Amino acid sequence: MRIDEVGGLRIATFGDGPRTVIAVHGISASLMAWGAVGRRLPEGWSLVAMDLRGRGHSASLPGPYGLPRHAEDVLRVAEHVGAGPDAVLAGHSMGAYVSVLAAARRDFARVVLVDGGLPLPLPEGVDPDAALEATLGPALARLRRTFATPEEYVDFFKAHPAFVGRWSPDVEAYVRYDLAGPEGAMHSRAVGEAVMEDGRWMRLRTAEIEAALTAIKAPTYLLRAPRGLLDQDTGMLPDEIARPWAARLPGLRDEVVPDCNHYTILFDEDPVTTVLARITES
Repeated sequence: MRIDEVGGLRIATFGDGPRTVIAVHGISASLMAWGAVGRRLPEGWSLVAMDLRGRGHSASLPGPYGLPRHAEDVLRVAEHVGAGPDAVLAGHSMGAYVSVLAAARRDFARVVLVDGGLPLPLPEGVDPDAALEATLGPALARLRRTFATPEEYVDFFKAHPAFVGRWSPDVEAYVRYDLAGPEGAMHSRAVGEAVMEDGRWMRLRTAEIEAALTAIKAPTYLLRAPRGLLDQDTGMLPDEIARPWAARLPGLRDEVVPDCNHYTILFDEDPVTTVLARITES
């Protein structure tokens, strides 16, 4: 893994092949969400992942946040690394929504949306902050806490329903990368204000997401996890949300990836194999 910086954005490159993947992480995550995928790239490929502003080692970059701002950052990174017309754009969770906005503005050879990217309208009368709290649960709780040691932070994640029984070196590397601050007062690198602002945008600006989806020219893969953020039986994008979009967009290929949840789709061996196959498909 090679580390670089673009206008204050931390980027990491896995692999050294001429074909490029630009990879975008989720709402409270970091570039290490793509570590398991990057580590297993086939020959001839490189994967460039970034810490979005307000996250990871890009946490000090100021707002305003919002998904269009992140899409601008993604396109700037793509230009910086010389991503050509054969580059692939991949995004996970909120990163899939950012990828939709970016792909509506610039052509990619392929767009891979991993458990995200389809509009999630907010039910009438529901407060967006309350909806975000209900959806993200432990992810938001950790942003409000401090931890005495790195091991305490790791133990917090090990108790997360998505990772119980599914721990791996890739997950641990992802968790430890996110930790900042001195022992006794350690904390997540993710900025709470950024997470909340981006979550509001994602739930309230669904018309802009719809318009961007319909503007994408590249073949687009939607890879869905059958289980949710808390490993519940219903995934983030159930059939009733995904199937109408698959019918509406002829370029959208919808696929449920077996035996994973919203997080482990990027960490467990079999789901990662599927994600890689769709990214690098000829």
